Amino acid sequence: MALTLEQAIARVPFLAEARNIQSTPLTGGITNTNFRIDADGKSYVLRITGADTDKLGIRRDVEYCANVAAGQLGIAPEVMYHIEPEGYLVTRFLKAKHIPPEVMRQPDYIMRAAQKIRLFHRRAPDLKVEFNVFRNVELLVATSKQNRCKFPFDFDWLMQTAREVETALLKDPCTPAPCHDDLLNLNWMEEAAPGDTGELRLLDWEYAGMNDVFFDLANFSHHHLLNDDQARLLLQEYFGEVTEKNYARLRVMWPISEIREAMWGVTQTGISSLDEDFQGYADLWFGRARQHITDPRWERWLKDVATT
Repeated sequence: MALTLEQAIARVPFLAEARNIQSTPLTGGITNTNFRIDADGKSYVLRITGADTDKLGIRRDVEYCANVAAGQLGIAPEVMYHIEPEGYLVTRFLKAKHIPPEVMRQPDYIMRAAQKIRLFHRRAPDLKVEFNVFRNVELLVATSKQNRCKFPFDFDWLMQTAREVETALLKDPCTPAPCHDDLLNLNWMEEAAPGDTGELRLLDWEYAGMNDVFFDLANFSHHHLLNDDQARLLLQEYFGEVTEKNYARLRVMWPISEIREAMWGVTQTGISSLDEDFQGYADLWFGRARQHITDPRWERWLKDVATT
């Protein structure tokens, strides 16, 4: 059973002992409930996790480990306390602003985001759970069927396409690395820092796990609607070069990430009690996935991902 805000605060020693404390709801999330907690002159964020999030493939113990590592690497706000066994997190409150998608598509921001993503991939410790997008989609499909959710008319074709992509990628598989796996725009913030340039921070590590790094790159690309030139800039900054092969891996993983996003929405229609248009969200991402799969370059990309 979920803790109330008051119960959660009482479980955090430095909050429970505070003489002056104030809580303010934070908006923007559609899975969890977040509060700003001001206590004795310091500010924190307390996350109370949503119900049944394990059905989405979330592991709260892994989220904690990933957020701790990202905080130590200067990528995320630092974890200040972990409420167990509920898996609630208390992190440092950022004096930061959200970055609009049109700003994140600017070259400087794409390059800075690529640097943060690469840093976590290469320097974070291995996480004890795998986030394989193909297995995650299967999990979401099974949960959705159990809850009698609505699937699109061409769902079998979409799943066949996903199997073809997985087969192509397995001809030359990537070694899994620690990944964030949810690089939507609202998870990026710019923290105020001395000088003219702020520091990018990345929030919400609940889907983190060992994964193909191209999933993170594709996930960032589709959430920010990058065009070809912007996608190539992302790869250039991440790898130091753009090859036909790494561009093809990005392009075939792109609609797979969109299908996963759509299936997240489908699953939420069956398990979430929030008043959100999850079906509309799913339909949006299925539509975008179809557009990318029917790109005239699709067959060439499938061949290029396995070239040596």
